[in-house]
Amino acid sequence: MNKVLVEILGLSSSPSAGGAYALLLKETYGSRRLPIIIGAFEAQAITLEIEGIKPPRPLTHDLLKSFIDNLGATVNEVIISELKENTFFAKISIEVSTLVNDIDARPSDAIALAVRTGAPIYVSEEVMKYASFIPSSEDSEGNLEDVFGSSETKDEPEENEKPKGISADESKVASLHEQLRQAIEKEDYERAAKLRDEISKREGNNN
Repeated sequence: MNKVLVEILGLSSSPSAGGAYALLLKETYGSRRLPIIIGAFEAQAITLEIEGIKPPRPLTHDLLKSFIDNLGATVNEVIISELKENTFFAKISIEVSTLVNDIDARPSDAIALAVRTGAPIYVSEEVMKYASFIPSSEDSEGNLEDVFGSSETKDEPEENEKPKGISADESKVASLHEQLRQAIEKEDYERAAKLRDEISKREGNNN
């Protein structure tokens, strides 16, 4: 399977998804971006770990990491491997005593575990080709509100830099791309055409 290394670009609430959150992944060695709608609990689990906040009692993903550590296992990587019927699927690659096992998981759970173990996050090239988009300008991230905390981490090494929140406009564009993909999947071409027009209008305004 061809796979693409990605990193967490940001996380934003998604009003169009009933209070869920839009997790935006960015191709590490490219410009493609992949929006994934996740639940509030998973969004909180990812945010708390990135922010370095330890809850008084372990969350589900903290407990899972403790199990893995106590079994002497290692999380090699997580990969968003498939997109079927408008749903993303992921796998967690775990190694125990030189034996490697791939465990099915939701992308949000896999990513929440990856940020706790330092495991790399990948997306299959097939999923990236189908569900990702390229922003009209790399400068569209300017003046983003940092929903993960203060900007003091700017002085830390680049690999430890915390992801930023998504600006309202960029969040809307990511949400529109997700809606466009769903409309095409459902063969609702009239709605897809309207969504394309709206995306073109917004991306044009960013140039």
